[in-house]
Amino acid sequence: MKKLFTLFVATLAANLAWADKSGSCGANLTYTFVESTGTLTISGTGKMTDYDPWKIYDSNGIAAPWDSYRTSIKKVVVNNGVTSIGSCAFESSYNITSVTIPNSVESIGWSAFNYCTKLTSITIPNSVTSIGSGAFYNCDGLTSPLYNANVFAYMTNSDFETYAVPDGIKSIAGAAFYEANIGTLTFPNSVTNISEEAFYGAYSIGNLIWPSSVTSISDRTFKESNINKIEIPNGVTSIGDEAFINCRGLTEIEIPSSVTSIGKDALSTDVGLHHIVVKSTTPPSCNGNIAKDYSSYLYVPEESIKAYKAANEWKKFTNIESIPSTGVNEATAEKSEMKKIMIGGTVYIEKDSIRYNLNGQKVK
Repeated sequence: MKKLFTLFVATLAANLAWADKSGSCGANLTYTFVESTGTLTISGTGKMTDYDPWKIYDSNGIAAPWDSYRTSIKKVVVNNGVTSIGSCAFESSYNITSVTIPNSVESIGWSAFNYCTKLTSITIPNSVTSIGSGAFYNCDGLTSPLYNANVFAYMTNSDFETYAVPDGIKSIAGAAFYEANIGTLTFPNSVTNISEEAFYGAYSIGNLIWPSSVTSISDRTFKESNINKIEIPNGVTSIGDEAFINCRGLTEIEIPSSVTSIGKDALSTDVGLHHIVVKSTTPPSCNGNIAKDYSSYLYVPEESIKAYKAANEWKKFTNIESIPSTGVNEATAEKSEMKKIMIGGTVYIEKDSIRYNLNGQKVK
């Protein structure tokens, strides 16, 4: 009898250990967790609650109801009807390998899958129009951004050649491309807002084509990023404070005639801009220092040279000249003390036996 009782207790304990867990995760949403399979299923209609595990000991903070066993979650299934995935919902759920998101989901909150290091792929439907900052931060297993929609927010350890943000995305969150490596980046016209610091600290952006649907470059948008080239379309009217501050690779920039205002330290790049082209015949207004180095060549419309030499801030540039028809890069090389050479059809600048490309970078 004692052996039978012991066996009964052991069996009951085992069953309780693997018992399903369930509860509420939104006004009209419920969750069920099956521990034997590691599957968490979200069901119902409407938005999921936004959580914040960093304030778990704060009376105002709310941790996800599965927080105590988040590392036991291996698979997440979001059923049709759910319209959002809450902020920090699965943050530090290290063992998640699979996530299913239906077409009803419209947004993914900030840090939703932060540190889900075993997540190797995810399909985000076109219904998703916003992804919060840090949503996929430290998801080192995600090596490609092409999953039918964008997974770019806080993407790290990714070496993309070309990436086009999918049509339908309306807003780019702050730090969305933090630590990203991208060759060429383009945006659809559905994007109407790019938040401050969207590219803050990006490891490398070779060429960025700014969306014509966004008419302003926000404060600190490219702060401390390694961007080599940006194409700003005519239609952009303002460039915010510190927009390009401490950019590590930007040596030239062309500002279209539509820009009427430029913020403080907007062009204070780390390496110093070798040449700046401003196409506006009227000098854009400034609310402080524009650049870190005023020895850069400033090219403006020929008829506006006097206006720029008299305008606040712009008059600080020591080299203000008309926009050359032969191209800014070659004109700069020709009139400098450096020697311009051509090798295999490519133009280089050489000084003191050191060779540079036309972006000012040393060539081995």
